Amino acid sequence: MTTCVNPWNAWPAVRSTGASRPRRRFPALLLGWALSCACMSAMAQDSAAAEQRAGPDLGDIEIVQSLTCFGFTDIENPRALEICDALELEENVRARELAEEWIRLQPESPAAQFSFAEVLYTGEGNLARALFHLNRAESLTGYADINEAVESGNIQWHYLTLSQLSNVHQLMGDQLRALEYLDRIEEIYGQDIESFRGWPLLKLKQYDAARASAMAVLENSENERERARAWNTLCAVELASLAPVNSMAVCNRAISEDENLAARSNTGDTVYLTNASEVALSLLRMDAAEEYLDRATRNLNPDSVADPWVYKLYLTMSQGRFDDARAALDRMLIWRENQKPIVGVMNRAEHYMVSAAFMLLAGYAEDAAVLSATALNQPDRNGSYSADDFQKDAMAALINAIASRMQYQVRLEEAAGEGWAGALKARIDASGLLFSAWRSERFAASLFTRPEILLNRLRPYAPLDVHIPEWIEPDLVHMIGAGVVRRALDEALATGAFELNTGYYHSWLTEAAAIEGDETAVVDHGARALAELPGEEALLRARVAARMGDAHWRLGEYELALEHLENAFRADPGVSRRLGIELPVSLRVSGGGLSRELADVLRASPRFSEHENGFLLEAGDDGAICLRTRSGENLSCYTAPAGNAGEASRAFHAWAFGPGFEISKAQRSILRGSSVILANGVRAMENSPELLSDN
Repeated sequence: MTTCVNPWNAWPAVRSTGASRPRRRFPALLLGWALSCACMSAMAQDSAAAEQRAGPDLGDIEIVQSLTCFGFTDIENPRALEICDALELEENVRARELAEEWIRLQPESPAAQFSFAEVLYTGEGNLARALFHLNRAESLTGYADINEAVESGNIQWHYLTLSQLSNVHQLMGDQLRALEYLDRIEEIYGQDIESFRGWPLLKLKQYDAARASAMAVLENSENERERARAWNTLCAVELASLAPVNSMAVCNRAISEDENLAARSNTGDTVYLTNASEVALSLLRMDAAEEYLDRATRNLNPDSVADPWVYKLYLTMSQGRFDDARAALDRMLIWRENQKPIVGVMNRAEHYMVSAAFMLLAGYAEDAAVLSATALNQPDRNGSYSADDFQKDAMAALINAIASRMQYQVRLEEAAGEGWAGALKARIDASGLLFSAWRSERFAASLFTRPEILLNRLRPYAPLDVHIPEWIEPDLVHMIGAGVVRRALDEALATGAFELNTGYYHSWLTEAAAIEGDETAVVDHGARALAELPGEEALLRARVAARMGDAHWRLGEYELALEHLENAFRADPGVSRRLGIELPVSLRVSGGGLSRELADVLRASPRFSEHENGFLLEAGDDGAICLRTRSGENLSCYTAPAGNAGEASRAFHAWAFGPGFEISKAQRSILRGSSVILANGVRAMENSPELLSDN
């Protein structure tokens, strides 16, 4: 029988979500054309047989199913069949060897050129080289009408080439070329391709045209796959307005259509569920967003670019659920390890960026910098994503800047425990990190200062843009300027961007006031932000609380300052390090020798400033360091192994200003390559990596 699958390798997606079906069998497009083309009667007969099999009275009839090659049942070329078999068995090296041999022997064969392109695409995810050979195949066919294609004997290869050219151009971001090839398919073969127009039109920001295209599909097609694509396009189009969408109805229709297909053919896609999760977040329905993600994680889908664990990791981080975030990271890496090569090309930067954000929270600034730089240097093929390439680059640059500044703070902490010569060298080295941060900030600012991008960026969980966690976004104020952001905030407020919750508006203004040094405004806007922000926004609330605590301290309101700083520290221990805020402490020494050396090192740390009304910071002769509230309640305590004061201080800083677990160097390296399971145990300082097998 003729197997029908999506002709696109990337199902369209909201913001940074997409789905992918790397093709072992070529397109669903073929079926509609085959039914109308006499030369493809075999496919029509297969389709008719399939419909009969679905009938209630023919269940006992044994049907011999025909194998497909690139979606056709009547391809007889033995070389093509060998390549299809190798791809089906995921023997990608063998498939490449067969294709290379064929193209050496018959370089003028469009079948050989297409087959090699398919191997490069499916087996390796090499879109650039695949495009080269597809262009070569096109130049060897170039038929003006269906009659010419039939007479040539290459009708299948011509159709496949046009369809895949549209697909590859769409993935590589050239939406106009993608639409041109769709038009050629319709012109030459009379194929109805309306359901594939919506996403390129949306990427071109032609929202009215995308909506009209999707509505035309819903009015004229009963095909559930096409209708699912149309509902998905409408789901994204509705989000183009700054004001929140009214309901989840449209996105739920896309899910419903896809789940109907999945129930019959086991081809369900995670894209619709992850898209719905993004929409739920834009409505500030955090519980619903997580429910959609949990549904998407139930079955590993190596063909989908929508890795739900990426978004689960973002969600759990934002809510301060560090153990759940660590577990989500484990599962994300399992998913990534099992993805098809083409899918890995499409979402690799997304994995790097969410991993970098996790490393920021875990206190590994250097790894966060490396991961974000890797994401910047190896961008996704973003045709499946509503966010543009430059937005992902800007996000990577933003995280890289934060990581560089955090590295600077860590180097100063380390310098406090070294002799004067070592401290001087460390400070000189650290100054280079500030330059790196400045350079990344300039790059990010040059992209985010575009008025339309900044305006959309300000609304909570901007669903058509790249995913930037709400607790990271306020760093844009430092990069762009408080005045620019304040003007954009007023415009966004007027257009309804903060209609659901003005706490986000005041959190932005809190950051702007902090950058300008207006402590009174920080306190005023911070209080409103904390009163209105959802309780799930643990890290954003911690950031606001840290800014308020610092402002209260500068105003001499010590009790209020300690209250907010304590709340911030408990929710997000690393927030003061990322913001460069000093915690006021009253140093206490018990004993002499090592304890006094520890006190001197801690006194020089950029994390603390000494004041009689501050938190209690105690240093003992046994290498124990404790940070306590004024009432003596523990905030963080750590006892270093026997050693010098500098080593003890570094260990305490790593413990106190992190989430409470260590990630080994081997594990951190694997984040840039294969899978890893982080060791179990909350606040366990010694972890041993468990590498995942392919099983």
